[in-house]
Amino acid sequence: MHSPFEEHLEAVYRILRYLKATPGKGLFFRKTNDRNVSIFTDADWAGLITDRRSTSGYCTYVWGNLVTWSSKKQGVVARSSAEAEFRAMTQGICEGLWIHRVLKELKMRIELPLKLYSDSKAAICIAHDPVQHDITKHIEIDRHFIKEKLDAGII
Repeated sequence: MHSPFEEHLEAVYRILRYLKATPGKGLFFRKTNDRNVSIFTDADWAGLITDRRSTSGYCTYVWGNLVTWSSKKQGVVARSSAEAEFRAMTQGICEGLWIHRVLKELKMRIELPLKLYSDSKAAICIAHDPVQHDITKHIEIDRHFIKEKLDAGII
């Protein structure tokens, strides 16, 4: 950092205290020849009975090792399972792009495209379909974001 402040030093101390207090916790990283970033996404549809919002989740693997994961309630009610899965794909892609930027900044060799896995054929078709349909108009921004990354060969 070019100009660290006291709050940055406090954050470092907090991290060091956590690491000292939890020596037995952690992830195992194995050395592999795989240089891919893989993203696995999934979502339920209207799983919460109280507000019928879906839950998105993703896991990202760098060179075959799990590095980040998230499970989060979606901000809006999905009108179909494909929409819920599509929003999960968007979140996973954003995480994958962030990891790609970090690895690039660290001068690490990474193979493109990033690999995205989803169990929803409908969401995958929406991502690849260049035609805008009325049924997907409300998720148009996410669709264009994913399509842009597909066309650029990033995923």
